[in-house]
Amino acid sequence: MRFLVLVVSLLMVTGGATAGESHPFSIHDMLAMDRLSDPQVSPDGKWVVFGRRTTDLDANRGKSDLWLIGTDGEGLRRLTSHPSGESNPRWSPDGSTIWFVSSRSGSSQVWKIRVDGGEAQQVTEYLLDVTSLAVAPDGKKIAVSMEVFPDCDTLDCTLERLDAEAEAKTTGRVYDRLFFRHWDTWKDGRRAHVFVLAIDGTGEPVDVMAGMDADCPSKPFGGPEEYTFTPDSAGIVFGARDVGLEEAWSTDFDLYVAAIDGKSKPRCLTEANEAWDTGPVFSPDGKTLAYVAMARPRFESDRTRIVLRDWPDGSPRVLTEDWDYSARGLVWSADGKTIYTNANDRGQRSLFAVNAKSGKVKKLIGEGTVRAFAPAGDRMIFSMDHLRSPVEIYSSDLQGGDVRRVTRINDEKLAAARMGEPEQFSFKGWNDETVYAYVVKPVDFDAGKKYPVAFLIHGGPQGSFGNDFHYRWNPQAYTGAGYAAVMVDFHGSVGYGQAFTDSISGDWGGKPLEDLQKGLAAALSKYPWLDGERVAALGASYGGYMINWIAGNWSDRFRCLVNHDGNLDEQLAYYDTEELWFPEWERGGTPWDVPEAYQKHNPINHVAKWKTPMLVIHGALDYRVVDTQGMSTFTALQRRGIPSKFLYFPDENHWVLQPHNSIQWHDTVIDWIDQWTKK
Repeated sequence: MRFLVLVVSLLMVTGGATAGESHPFSIHDMLAMDRLSDPQVSPDGKWVVFGRRTTDLDANRGKSDLWLIGTDGEGLRRLTSHPSGESNPRWSPDGSTIWFVSSRSGSSQVWKIRVDGGEAQQVTEYLLDVTSLAVAPDGKKIAVSMEVFPDCDTLDCTLERLDAEAEAKTTGRVYDRLFFRHWDTWKDGRRAHVFVLAIDGTGEPVDVMAGMDADCPSKPFGGPEEYTFTPDSAGIVFGARDVGLEEAWSTDFDLYVAAIDGKSKPRCLTEANEAWDTGPVFSPDGKTLAYVAMARPRFESDRTRIVLRDWPDGSPRVLTEDWDYSARGLVWSADGKTIYTNANDRGQRSLFAVNAKSGKVKKLIGEGTVRAFAPAGDRMIFSMDHLRSPVEIYSSDLQGGDVRRVTRINDEKLAAARMGEPEQFSFKGWNDETVYAYVVKPVDFDAGKKYPVAFLIHGGPQGSFGNDFHYRWNPQAYTGAGYAAVMVDFHGSVGYGQAFTDSISGDWGGKPLEDLQKGLAAALSKYPWLDGERVAALGASYGGYMINWIAGNWSDRFRCLVNHDGNLDEQLAYYDTEELWFPEWERGGTPWDVPEAYQKHNPINHVAKWKTPMLVIHGALDYRVVDTQGMSTFTALQRRGIPSKFLYFPDENHWVLQPHNSIQWHDTVIDWIDQWTKK
């Protein structure tokens, strides 16, 4: 934990509010933090452009501007300040200009701004929104993504069809395949396609995916990391899932290459692999394509290996077959001898260097959550957050040493909000296997006192509650309210080897429940200031499912429960959700093929044993865990006479994203657990 101690010490000496002016951390502090994202290092390695998001409570939304800072931490200045906000900054190859996406003209378009000053200039003027961009290596082309009807051969065709639908007097839509809705959006037949256009925005854009009934970037969370220009700027390599009627139950994402003139059909590069292939990145000499790939079809949490392919016609070679972690983003070193990647790592998300020839892996940054990274000359630039700070930008030498702060954006706000100290511990969980957990002490901790416990259960289930600064499930929101937070990375969590992750499939209510029981017991034994008689359990998504499972299978342990977007009936949930590959993998088939698997750990079968007060929360736009699951949970609680409340958001999805809704969420949750643990 030495690096974390160094980071915390750096935060404490940066000035700002004095201890007498500070206050316990709350949701208001969380929303006040500036969120740094998408740092991009200039071609000469001297500058970093990044997004800086602020929360506007009056407008009830966040707004992101572009900022610039030297890689040495000097020269911080704002590049853009339009009320509409900007995103996706990318450097021109000569380092003179930054290209970005902005809606300042009324629709989302490509803009550019010179680094040495001047006003931003609009590059594209389409009537369709641009959602992401990339700049070609030769600086003569850019690639953008836009949503179009795949059978249209011009943008005008898509616009005419949208206009006709808007003018129609009927509102019904007929679907003949899945998906008919996805995440929080109903489908209208359009697909995200990649287009190539001249750097000055002139001429007709070329759809390199013309005719493909597939999306790039992928939905709902894909971005520009899913496509890239070829080294000669004559082609685009992109990732897409073109599987026809199987889309809702397939994870067969492939890489394709297409000429930028659009005159030839895209060629599939990864047809032999029926699992996920994504994240294409070319080596500096242009001779090697690197990407990440899974091996098991229909399993979204399989291990992602780094794969290399000699360009253009070589065979794929798995570089990290012997490394039991999942590589995330990929960045090449300037000499092409090393590939940098980040991966979940025992409660952290660490930065690693991988030898591009041997596959040997070295950990560079081990503590905290490393999100973005790129070499800058003889330094490494990376963004990182942890349990006591949101994302800031750092630098180190290329071996992970000599860590320095580049930005100090949130130092004053952090100095004004007192937080709890985190500590990671381990215990013997299911089958006596080692399981890791975190405890975060209450603000103004006094070892002579007893504190109520907020027992937080992560979602996924292949997820983790680790050393990061979360904007929805931040343990500091509970420590500031007088609670100690305990978070267990039970069997199924990521960052502990693939076998550990795999172990939850088919056993949702087994090993994880045992780990949670043993983890809470271990925490109470290790930390005598935890009050085992005043414990509240809270969880979302899989964590919400687990709350319902606990209600019937650990019913005498907690003073109260909080269930956000959790399933009550696993069998019905299969028919309600959209991404069918997930329940089919987790249960080993469909409900009609293996009905017993959907009943094995089904909370609805144990409602008769429920007795613990529960707060239920759900969003109407949640199509992953549909809102009727929350309604059914509340109905069961009310009918059984169990003290309960239902908080319903008609305008939120699986997450609560609007600032004022987030405040209401936290106020309601804290009031609920206060009612049962403090009074």
